[in-house]
Amino acid sequence: MTPERYRAFLPEGVEVRDVPSFGDVDAAPQHADVLVAGFDPKRTIEILPQLRDLKVLQTLTAGVDTLVEHVPANVVLCDASGVHDASVSEWVVMATLAMRRQLPAYVLAQRDATWQWASGGADLEGATVLILGYGSIGRALERRLEPLGARVLRVARHARDGVHGVDELRRLLPEADVVVVLLPLTAETQGMVDASFLSAMRDGALLVNAARGPIVDTGALVEALRSERIRCALDVTDPEPLPDGHPLWSAPGALITPHIGGAVVGLFERAWRFAGDQVRRYVDGEPLLNVVRDGY
Repeated sequence: MTPERYRAFLPEGVEVRDVPSFGDVDAAPQHADVLVAGFDPKRTIEILPQLRDLKVLQTLTAGVDTLVEHVPANVVLCDASGVHDASVSEWVVMATLAMRRQLPAYVLAQRDATWQWASGGADLEGATVLILGYGSIGRALERRLEPLGARVLRVARHARDGVHGVDELRRLLPEADVVVVLLPLTAETQGMVDASFLSAMRDGALLVNAARGPIVDTGALVEALRSERIRCALDVTDPEPLPDGHPLWSAPGALITPHIGGAVVGLFERAWRFAGDQVRRYVDGEPLLNVVRDGY
């Protein structure tokens, strides 16, 4: 049951029905104009065929890679781009600083109750950060990096003012101290960060993936980490969840968190506030925001 505090963001006068967590919605097809999909894509895929006359599928997630192929052609898919900007961009800054300042080594030393000094820490003053996938989270990340003195290289699918195209990556990668992956997962981006990509990164560089695991070739990453030429901070992996004993867990220079970049207090309020505005736009006949085209 959707809590009343979240329902309050929906416009007055609309009929609201909750989808049960398990089982069929009903034996017969059900009418729905808008489906607000939570964080369980499997459940969303299960109930889509039962909703007749569906016009809009609004997710609470920024990524829609698990849903794109299951959305009927006559249904408009909208993501929650913007909802996760603060939390994910802060995770990137946190993980980047932790790795550059050797925080994992100090955490291990504390666990062992030893006073151990780790050399080689670096701040972000004058560092070059390449943001691969310069959308709303990328812009939020840049705003957080600016006060720390970092130089930002912006990269997107297509070049535009102030933003490089992905065709320039091989030239730009050797310039970057930190490479942050914020791309959506599509057929075009799957496996983009492969052995060739990693070999183009400068020695000592940090790869940060806060997007989707399959964008990075896991085998190639493990090999690059074992060479100790680069390091990584990952909030997403392939496979995910990362199985116990997987080589990534023990690879040198790897920091891994379990896909928690967007999981903060206030997430649901932000997400439902946005979903409520989208429903209002639909009711009032206004253009919808964040309409997904080509997986973006």
